[in-house]
Order: sequence, then structure tokens, then C-alpha cells
Amino acid sequence: MRGRNRWRAGLLLGAAALGAAALALTAATLAGLRDLPTTLEPPAPSAPRIVDRHGMPLSVSYTEPWNVHDRVALHEVPPLLRAAFVAAEDKRFFEHDGVDWWARLAALATNVAHGRAVRGASTITEQVVRMLHPRPRTLWSRWLEGFEAMRLERAFSKGEILELYLNQVPYAANRRGVVQAARYYFNRDLDTLNRKEMLALAVLVRAPSRLDLVRAPHASEGAIERLADALVAAGALDAAERAALEAEPLALEPAELDVRAPHFVRHVRTQIEALPYSPRTVRTTLDGSLQRTVQALLDRRIAALAANGVRDGAVLVADHRTGEVLAWVVAGGGREGGPVTHIDAVTTPRQPGSALKPFVYALALDSGWTAAHVVEDAPLAEPTAFGLHSYRNYSRRFYGPVTVRDALGNSLNIPALKALQHVGAERFLDTLHALGFRGLDEHPDHYGDGIALGSGAVTLLELVQAYAALANGGVARPLRTLLDDAAEPGGGERVFSAEAASLIGNILSDPEARALEFGRDSVLAFPLQTAVKTGTSSDFRDAWAVGYDYRHVVGVWLGNLDQTPSAGVSGSTGPALLLRSVFAELARTAQTRPLYLSPRLTRRTVCVPVPGAALEDECVQRAEWFAPGTGPEASLQAQAAGGETRAVGRPARAQDAHPIRLRRPTEGLLLAYDPRLPPESQAFEFAVDGVAPGDRVEWHIDDEVIAAEGGRYLWSVERGEHRVAATVLRDGTEIARLGAVRFIVK
Repeated sequence: MRGRNRWRAGLLLGAAALGAAALALTAATLAGLRDLPTTLEPPAPSAPRIVDRHGMPLSVSYTEPWNVHDRVALHEVPPLLRAAFVAAEDKRFFEHDGVDWWARLAALATNVAHGRAVRGASTITEQVVRMLHPRPRTLWSRWLEGFEAMRLERAFSKGEILELYLNQVPYAANRRGVVQAARYYFNRDLDTLNRKEMLALAVLVRAPSRLDLVRAPHASEGAIERLADALVAAGALDAAERAALEAEPLALEPAELDVRAPHFVRHVRTQIEALPYSPRTVRTTLDGSLQRTVQALLDRRIAALAANGVRDGAVLVADHRTGEVLAWVVAGGGREGGPVTHIDAVTTPRQPGSALKPFVYALALDSGWTAAHVVEDAPLAEPTAFGLHSYRNYSRRFYGPVTVRDALGNSLNIPALKALQHVGAERFLDTLHALGFRGLDEHPDHYGDGIALGSGAVTLLELVQAYAALANGGVARPLRTLLDDAAEPGGGERVFSAEAASLIGNILSDPEARALEFGRDSVLAFPLQTAVKTGTSSDFRDAWAVGYDYRHVVGVWLGNLDQTPSAGVSGSTGPALLLRSVFAELARTAQTRPLYLSPRLTRRTVCVPVPGAALEDECVQRAEWFAPGTGPEASLQAQAAGGETRAVGRPARAQDAHPIRLRRPTEGLLLAYDPRLPPESQAFEFAVDGVAPGDRVEWHIDDEVIAAEGGRYLWSVERGEHRVAATVLRDGTEIARLGAVRFIVK
């Protein structure tokens, strides 16, 4: 009796212990289980994917814990690929409730027989749980995953679970899902894979690193054969298809983006940071097809100019009607030890050479000049901080009296300087700021008159944006890179009148206007009406070409990012041919139209000087456009239709208006006294600009006052430090007081 009681007591104690253990296990299990998500949609990425205007990816990141972008609906997965995954990973997937108990028992027996874990039994559902709730790979984790798998199958359908699995299953190189795997290994989409490639994707998930096709192309062949046999047994493959697998290749091909636009993407990311929301995908204005084409054109042009020392370049294409950037192309860095292409040449400031001249003339046209206004193209020396600088044209020729049309078309330097003096450097700089040149932030005195000839530094982005304003009738607005369907192409700030802007386009698209310096049949004479301007910085460090037609504006820069000069590559010999090629591509399928010309412009026949003519009074009749309220300084109306060109008397022309200013000497000027020459033979000319022939100038030289007619005075050079000021009198009345400046004669 006593023994039986002890047995019963022991039994009760054991039952109590088991009950307590069961309660503890239950409590631990309940505590370890995690809440299921309400949806199987992946969370938002830490950074959005950037695509072109047609949805083509421009950026891809594989550092995210979830595959957010490269997903595919279950019905879009090829049936054989679905069947292969089920056969390889969970052949009773459609029968169990989340846990395959038979598979677990079989795995346990196999592992016990081998004395180690050689087989797993995780169902597809349990693998999805592991994706949702990552845990250490322990027996306790497997225990919890089983319960969560059963709960997951009660909350979601088999199709939803399988779809998530196929889109998130991990592969080598941080790829997730079958879409990314197909592109990584074969550079193709799912529906283009052959049967063997589909089976390979199903096999690789068992050991992504060990069976990686890139590192071990043949390691998976045995597993593929066994999976094929299982599919035949399951009825997913017939005997003929199984036999054909032997001949099907695994055609590995390195994956790459369809479109290369890393610099554009980097620029766009800075704009995304300012958005008030966090999008998963950002659709940009870029045209991927055009980007590829322009990239190939730029690469070829740089290769052709390599012998001339050109290694870097950039092209920017935009639709000036909408402000949308269509291509943002950078190439270069092909020299060992040189700059690499991570430097964005589109946003890197460089000297523009003559590319800013159209804006000087547009401002002059809005300040009283006309396209027929006559300017003297003659040698000119201007003061700088280092003394006098003598300006010349690119060809080193001077053409005498020329019209604004000829001066701009031929990119003559002296008339551009006189146009700047007419409008004023400060006003011109304000105009450039209104056009979007943010980098020109120094005082006007810092740039001097050279600002009209490219002494400042601008970016290709700023330059193209400014030319877009000319193309749009003088209205400036920032170029856009984000495609917002709600954005309207209107708005902007009017910088030039429509008449001045369209006159500039008319001049820049006129082959006759550039015949003196470039010839009538140069590379700048495009087949379709296109306004074109080139620019070359000092020592051939930068070569530019910018142009626009009725719809597009294109800018090209060629040079070297390390500032080394090229071997004589100018805007017309380097980027102009590339600019022509880009416009040819843009016009390939487009219906072209002429450039905009303001309907307020009227055409009149005037007599204009013949540039470089031997006879002082020679001129010819030419039809020219004029804005309302303006007219030629002298004109001869055509007497008969047809406008026959003939030499006639030179028309009277007004003096170029200049502000009154002290040109020589300049502050801090250093002059050298030559002891080898007699003192009476050494003189320096003081000069004041803007005075009329009858004006008197009182020169205040140190403690002496000397009066002279006109704006010139020849001063006998004396050693030492000197101080000069001037007072200008007209009809006895003071009209200007200038100075004082200090200079030294050594």
C-alpha cells in the first residue's frame, strides 16, 4: 500500500512537473511569437528608385533588406519556374497548413542517421516567416517559425505567400527575388529564360554562395538534373523536354543598367531631399534612349580628339518649351592618374569664352541698338589691374565698321566689348544672374570688361538654361529634372524682350552673318534652322558649342577637368561637330519648324558697311529686322522688289555711346622708365572715354592742373609714385569728375 502510494505520488509529481513544463513552454512560445503583418507588401525603401520618363531604371541599389522595385505578380511568373520552386523547396506546399510534418520527420531521421544536420525541412511558408521575422538559426527559432507559419497561412492565401517568396528569396550578390536573379546571371527578364535557366534559379536558393553561377558555373549541374527528374515525376516536364535540357545552355551575361546616367542621378537625389514626401519611385524627365545615343556620340568624339589632348566632355539636352532635361551625359577620365568620371562636367564651372556674347547683344538690342547698328571693329586696349590689355579677334583680323549682325555672327571681340560698355558691366551681370548664372557672384570690377568674353566661370547647366531663355522669347526659368504631370510649362521671368531674343536667334542661325570668320559652308551651317554659338577659353582649355532649334536646346563642353589645355581644339573644331550630330538625332523623327520670330518685328532694307572694305564709303543694301520704335541710323528704302545688292554711299552713323570714364592710367599701374632713352622721348598717353570732340578735360596730375581738348593727353614720364584725376567740361560746365588713381613709374 505504501509503495503504491509512493508510485502515485511520484506520478502526480511527474504530471505536475510536466504540466509546469508545458505551461512554461506555452508561455515562452506565446512570448516568442511575433505579430503578423497586415499586408505582405514590403516596406518603403530608404532611398527611392530613380527612373527615366518611360520608367526605365537609372539607379539600382541592392543594399535594401527588401526587394521593393523588381517585383512581379504571381501570374506573370512562368509556370515552369513556379513548379520548379515548389518541387525544389516544398513539394507539398499546396497541401500542408504551413508546416510539413512528414518532411520534418524524414529530416530528423536523416540527420540522426548521419549524426549531424544534413537536411532541412523548412516549408516555403516557414521561409517567408524567416524573412518577416529574422531570428538566429536555432531549434527554438524553428519551433516558433512553425507556429507563425500556420498563423500566416490562416491570414493569407497560398498564392500571396508564394508571390512574396518568389520576389524576396535571397541570392548571391545581395540580389533578392527571381527578377533580380535573372538579370544578375543572364541579364534578361523571366519570360526570356530557357527551361534550364529557370531550373537553375530554383536550385541556386539552396546555397546561393556555394552554387553561385558566376563563381562556380558547373557546381549546380547535378542539382539541376535531379530537379528535372523530379519535375518529370510531378508531370511538369515531359520526356522530350527533359531530354532537350541537355542541349540548353546557361548563357551567363553580366548585368548592366540599360541607361548610364550616374551624374544625373546624383543631381536628382539632391532635389529629392527637398521633397515634402518620400516616394518609392521618382520619375525624371530624362529620355533613356536619347541618353544612350548621346553617350555614344560623346564617347566617339572624345576618342577622335584624344590625339589633340581632349579627354573629358559633357552634353546637356533639354526641351526649352517645357524646361525638361532630356539627356545629361558625361564622359572622360580615360587617362591613368587623371580625373575620373565621378566629377560632373555638367555642373563644374569653366570659362565660357565667347558663349556669353549673345546675352550682351540681346541686352544692347533692348537698350536702343538694332541688328543694323554699326560698331567699329578696331584695335582696342583696356585697363586691367595689371596694366593695359590689348584685345583682338580670334583670327587676329579687324574689319572696321561692322553691324551688330556681323559682329555677333562672326563672334568679334571688340564690338562685344563696346556693346558691354553701352549697357554697363553691372547691368549685364545682373542680367546674367536673372538668367541663372549663380556662380558669377563677384563684384563687376572683379571681372572687368572681360566678362563679355568669358573671364568668369559658368557651368554647362547654367549656359544651356540661359540659351533656353533666348529660345523661349526672352523668358528664363530653371530647367527641370523631375517629371511632375501637374507642373505647367508656363511661368518664368522675362529677361529680354521677345523681339531682342528672336533677333539673336535669327542672327545665330544665319550662315551669311558668320561668313567672315567661319565661312558660309562651315560645320555651323546646320541643315535645319538652328541658332548656334561657340566659345573657346584661353589656351584652348575649354571648347563650347551651344544651339537651339524650335524645340530643343543643346550644350556641349569639351576639355580636361584637370585644367590642362588641348592642342588647339576650339569650339568650332571640337564640340561643334558633336552638336551637329546631336541635333541630327533629335530631328530624325521630328516634324521641324523654323525658329520663333516675333511678329512685332518689321523688315526694312538698309545700307550697311562692307566689313573690311578697302573703300571708306562703300556699303551694300541688306534687308534687316527691326523692333517697333527702332530704325536704322541711316537707311535707303529699296526702290524695287528683289533687293539687288549694290555699292552705294556709306550711310552716316552715330558714334558708339560710351560712359565717361578714366581708361588710362589704371589704379596700381606699373610703368618702366628706360634710362637709355632721352627723357623727352618717353611719354605715356592718359585717356578718358566718352568725351565729345569739343569737350575739355582738366588733368589733375599730382599738384599740377593741365587742360586739354578731347580725351587724350600725352604725359612726359617721370620716375616715382603719381596721382591722377580728371574733370570733364562741356561748354564750360562740369559734366564728370573722375579719379583719382595712383600709379608708379620705376
